[in-house]
Parts: sequence; C-alpha cells; structure tokens
Amino acid sequence: MYLEHFKLKEFPFSLTPNTYYFCNLPTHQEALNVLLVCLRNGEGFIKIIGEVGTGKTLLCRKLLSSLGDEFVTAYIPNPDLSVSGLHKAITQELGVKFPENVDHHQLLNLLNEKLLALHREGKHVTLVVDEAQVLTDHCLEALRLLSNLETESDKLIQIVLLGQPELDEKLNNAGMRQLKQRIVFSYYLEPIKKKELNSYLSHRLAIAGYTKGSLFSRRACALLFKASRGIPRLINILCHKALMVAYGQGENSVNGKAMRMAIQDTDVAESTFRGGLYLLVNSVLVVLLVVLGVELFFAFGLHL
Repeated sequence: MYLEHFKLKEFPFSLTPNTYYFCNLPTHQEALNVLLVCLRNGEGFIKIIGEVGTGKTLLCRKLLSSLGDEFVTAYIPNPDLSVSGLHKAITQELGVKFPENVDHHQLLNLLNEKLLALHREGKHVTLVVDEAQVLTDHCLEALRLLSNLETESDKLIQIVLLGQPELDEKLNNAGMRQLKQRIVFSYYLEPIKKKELNSYLSHRLAIAGYTKGSLFSRRACALLFKASRGIPRLINILCHKALMVAYGQGENSVNGKAMRMAIQDTDVAESTFRGGLYLLVNSVLVVLLVVLGVELFFAFGLHL
C-alpha cells in the first residue's frame, strides 16, 4: 500500500492494541498511574470506565506489560461467561489444572489454594477483566465474593474492571451496592483533546518510522478531530483511510480533501460530521430568523 510511498516501516494507525504505540497523553498516562499505584498498595477493586474506542484494551495490555515479577496476573478479555465459566477461566489463567468434570465447590477450593500458595511466595495476584460491562449481575457478585478471599492482613486477589459506561449503570442498581462500596478507585478515560491530537499523530508516525515532520495538514487535522470527536479508534481508522487516499492521489502529505474523503467513507464519522454541520446550519438559520423577526416587528410597529 502506502508504506514505501511515505517511508514507513509499518502501518502507524493499525487497530491492533500494540503497547509500542501507547501514547503518554494525560488521560491515558493518569489512568495507568492510578492502576499501578493502587495495585502496588494492595487495593481491592479498581474501575476504569471509557467510551467505545477510547483505548481501554490498549491500556489493559500496557498495564499487564508494566507489572513487575512480583505480580501474577489473570486476564479475562471476554467475560461473557457463566459464574462457573468465569471461575474456570480465572483458575486456568493462574495455571491451575483441573478435571473437566470438576464441581464448583472443588474448583473454588483449588482456586483458593492457588491464591494462598502465591501469597506465601510473596506474589500479588491481579485479575484484569476487560469489557466488564458484559458481566452478568451473578458474575459481578461472584467477583465480589472472590475479593473476600484474604489473610488477616492482605487481600489474596485484586480486581481491575475495565468497561464502557454501561458498567456504571449496572453498578448503580440497588442490588450492586455491596460491590460498588468495594471499588476503592475509579477513573474515567476521556477522549483525546484537540490540543493533544498532533502529539498523538506524531507519536504513532514516529514509532512507525516516519521522520519527515508533519504528515497531516492543519485543515486535515481540524476535520479529523471534528469527525472523530477525539476517539482514538476513529482517529486511527480515518488516518489510515486518508493515507490511502493521499497515496492514490500521489500526494506526499494528507490534505483536507483526502481527510474529507476518508470521513465520507466512514459511516460513524460521516454521521457525526454531518450532525455537527446540521446543528451549525440550524443555529445560523435561527439567528437569521430572529433578526428578520425583529426587523419586521419594528417595520410594522412604525407603520402602525
């Protein structure tokens, strides 16, 4: 495609959550810092909320790669499971072998024994659940009960929940108040701000091998931010498409025209872009109608 044309080693805006591309933007770095500090202090539940496409999975993988040897982690990327299935997934992640026909009581005993053994070795066990908004109420309650496993002085397992805002909606239900009280720290992962966009683009381009300065024009960046609303996944999709357009046109950089074509080819971005334009046009029309109404009022009032 366009790699050779733009002198890139790899695609800079791939959707794969590669930790090499983790950008130290304030909201993402603060979220990572919160997680690391809380886990090292032995806190219980930690919750990270972010809209679709804001980089929760990348943050999750960055966290897992940043924890030292004193941590043992269990990572559940798809928690759409039954309570038994969730317990089995956690137990397997911790390296415990069990027969297929194991009953639930035996499974929990094996899990508890493993957690105690790891604690005696001086290990901190961390369970990280991505897409936590799909957890059933029963599974959320199972996680709360799992967090009860402790010695006289330490928790045997710490739990990190990463999910969309729907997770907060679930936790606000009266039946979830016990779990909600266990959440020691929460953080909301915000979209990229307009002033941070250039840093984000430059970071990903530099990692991919680009060394010739700015690749996106100011107009392209303005259109990109408006259409993406600062959501990293949409930014990546639009940048990838815009680079393909610019390559097809033989351009050495991405101009406003290339970015607009990329937006028009992306349903979510195009609907947002048109929605913003629609509101702008409506606002202008309202102002014109008000001005016209005032002028007509004075004209008829003076005439009368």
